[in-house]
Amino acid sequence: MKKALITGITGQDGSYLAEFLLWKGYEVHGVIRRSSTFNTRRLDHIYRDPHNGEDVQLFLHYGDLASSDSLERVIRDIQPNEIYNLAAQSHVRVSFDLPEYTGDVTGLGATRILESIRRCETEARFYQASTSELFGSASPPQGENTAFQPQSPYAIAKLYAYWMTRNYAQAYDMFACNGILFNHESPRRGETFVTRKITRAVAAIAAGKQKYLYLGNLDAKRDWGYAPEYVEAMWMLLQQDEPHDVVFGTGEAHTVREFVDAAFSYVGLNYKDYVKIDPRYFRPTEVDYLEADASQAKKVLGWEPKVCYQDLVHIMVDADLELLGEEAPGKGKEIVTERFDDWHNWKDQVVSMGK
Repeated sequence: MKKALITGITGQDGSYLAEFLLWKGYEVHGVIRRSSTFNTRRLDHIYRDPHNGEDVQLFLHYGDLASSDSLERVIRDIQPNEIYNLAAQSHVRVSFDLPEYTGDVTGLGATRILESIRRCETEARFYQASTSELFGSASPPQGENTAFQPQSPYAIAKLYAYWMTRNYAQAYDMFACNGILFNHESPRRGETFVTRKITRAVAAIAAGKQKYLYLGNLDAKRDWGYAPEYVEAMWMLLQQDEPHDVVFGTGEAHTVREFVDAAFSYVGLNYKDYVKIDPRYFRPTEVDYLEADASQAKKVLGWEPKVCYQDLVHIMVDADLELLGEEAPGKGKEIVTERFDDWHNWKDQVVSMGK
């Protein structure tokens, strides 16, 4: 049985990747920070307490990307076949307020893992979660050969991690690669990220529990995809004979305004009646237009997304309506059931059988 170690396992991508790898038959280990409050809600439906005698293939370990010792200890104890570094201070706007912390965790954190792999002399394959924010002000579409022009402390920290991954792969003959993922969303997206902020507000406004939605730049264009498809891409990247740095995205970009309009229209409302602009949400340096050239992902891996932008909006609005106990239009649930049937049937089985 293969073993995988995931940093950032409690986040959107980490929880979906844990599910996917368990479905693939892996023993999955996750690194979590010690905290006074629990932050494992995205894993609660698949985690089983080993002290209750239940069959467990998901294990959580305390560690911190700011601590080399803790990372080396976990890697040495587990001896994983694959390591996925998904942990970061990943909110772009917040990175302007916390540039030093963002650099330490998002940038140096990757270096600490890579150095731990080297010191442990393990053959583990390493995946670094890179980002379309690396491209910044570069003209779209952006692909593997597009020059990086980062426009935030977050993007600059990620750029450091990107090049350290490349350097360790070349200097120490490691299987280490970067997945340069464009925006990918889901009902598990953090509530402060713009797509989830929008769909939560739409659900609350439709339910009569909120009056307005406050946003920043409505004209920024992004390439939005569905997160579960992107975690499969991460896994596919580590199954190759040689490491590749690959761009993943849908190749289709929409403005924040278009996302807002689609979400409100889905529940029969006009966004202009509810959306207000708040200057606090503008970035000091804006990234105007990100759109993926993902032709290499299809050529090298055979990967291409199934869920389009409109489907994504429906999935997220439906989920947030259901969280409020409201009846959802239902298109999003139909899409998930139809296109991810095997995976979701497996998750139902995990919950019912305790495996």
